Amino acid sequence: MGRYRIGVATGAWLFSGSHNRVQLWLVGARGEARLELRLRPARGQEEEFERDVPKDLGPLQFVKLRKHHSLVDDAWFCDCITVRGPGACEEATFFPCYRWLQGQDVLSLPEGTARLAGDNALDVFQKHREKELKERRRLYCWATWKEGLPRTIAAERQDDLPPNSRFHEEKRLDFEWALKAGALETVLKRVYTLLSSWSRLEDFDQIFWGQKSDLAERVHHCWRDDELFGYQFLNGANPMVLRRSASLPSRLVLPSGTEALGAQLERELQSGSLFEADFSLLDGIPANVIRGEKQYLAAPLVMLQMRPEGKLLPVVIQIQPPSPSCPAPPLFLPSDPPLAWLLAKIWVRNSDFQLHQLQYHLLNTHLVAEVIAVATMRCLPGLHPVFKLLIPHIRYTLEINTRARSQLISEGGIFDKAVSTGGGGHVHLLRRAMAQLTYSSLCPPDDLAARGLLGIPSALYAHDALRLWEIIARVWKELGNVPQDNAGKTCPHKQYVQGIVRLFYHRDDVVRGDPELQAWCREITEVGLCQAQDRG
Repeated sequence: MGRYRIGVATGAWLFSGSHNRVQLWLVGARGEARLELRLRPARGQEEEFERDVPKDLGPLQFVKLRKHHSLVDDAWFCDCITVRGPGACEEATFFPCYRWLQGQDVLSLPEGTARLAGDNALDVFQKHREKELKERRRLYCWATWKEGLPRTIAAERQDDLPPNSRFHEEKRLDFEWALKAGALETVLKRVYTLLSSWSRLEDFDQIFWGQKSDLAERVHHCWRDDELFGYQFLNGANPMVLRRSASLPSRLVLPSGTEALGAQLERELQSGSLFEADFSLLDGIPANVIRGEKQYLAAPLVMLQMRPEGKLLPVVIQIQPPSPSCPAPPLFLPSDPPLAWLLAKIWVRNSDFQLHQLQYHLLNTHLVAEVIAVATMRCLPGLHPVFKLLIPHIRYTLEINTRARSQLISEGGIFDKAVSTGGGGHVHLLRRAMAQLTYSSLCPPDDLAARGLLGIPSALYAHDALRLWEIIARVWKELGNVPQDNAGKTCPHKQYVQGIVRLFYHRDDVVRGDPELQAWCREITEVGLCQAQDRG
């Protein structure tokens, strides 16, 4: 019994009035109390209330919320509730919410301390997590977008998603404004160039205005240079294709008269300075037809040498692999006529765009993340420590992916209208990439080691990826080992994920004995990734 101080953090209101009535129950181990609160229509703010409770509630376990129903159903997004009990030294009890309240349903929020599932059927927290997962499995269902690809959330459009997976108003406005601004810039450039014809590469300058960056300016001035061409394989938009050569690729057929080139490649190979970027995944993918005009796709191979000063330079380009009709495809060299060599590099950049957008961006990033997001919502309750670690990072995954499937890669979408792999080729390519997907390919230390890119000073992407991985991964194997920086000072950020995980999983048998975690792993590999446990 005594006075309770209650903090209510509001994320958003829809159609908010001057005040909004909310019923709140404090539920403790020895009783509960019902309170009435009147909230201001404030967004991103916390309001504090003081209320006297005439009975002893004991340690608080839950807070229950119900929004007062009015003529206009004003949905309320509650961030969290904090409660300080009687006594000057009482610590705050935290009840995370981060959900919409709609209608007259009562929402039950458990005290926020993470805990694993228990085997006590009478435990109030165990009952809560079982009820929560049952409701989540009803809301978050699996669907098949295309056979042979990762499964997705069952939603045809963003309006079909559960409210708690939708963009917040600020995010939605920012996203839609960016789309409109990009569309407006495209229209203006189209009008500006409507009456002009393009006969030289320099004519592209007519559309190089609007939003720019220092990097865009550098590319604008240096895009033809071999040095920038090689640099992009290490540090550009798609640093995922390059690998150090262990042998000369079998597809690289050297015709008569190129003995000097063969000797150069062998020397680079023996010294460990020969690299390759092979786009064979594109071979045979059907190309799109845009406005009645047939498009084309290349499946090039690029051989590059690493110079002592750290520059990666192209040595030879093969546009297509050998075939019965062309057993020795032509090779393009830096010594060729400038426009021929430039055209070969442009075909490589076009192929790099296809793999970047479809294999490494859409599949490895968006679609794999969606599988993890859906499995998390179906298998891990809000009290689970792994749920708490993951949920900030999958907040908007489902809506952005649903928008992509309905607008970008759908039939008649942007890919069909503008990209050479559209019209169905993009789905063929995704299936091929899916067949090659392994767990280790998603882990930078394993991926970079397999591609021979560790220890290269000019590989800036590799350096940054490994630093980020050290922050989020379990890299210190000895229990209780506190990571330090080069000066011997403790690095708290490097302990965070590992430290949280070890609070709960200090032995392998605890991992094996967590039914929610095991169900989550099975849901990802066996359901979402379509039996991926059989493919590494």
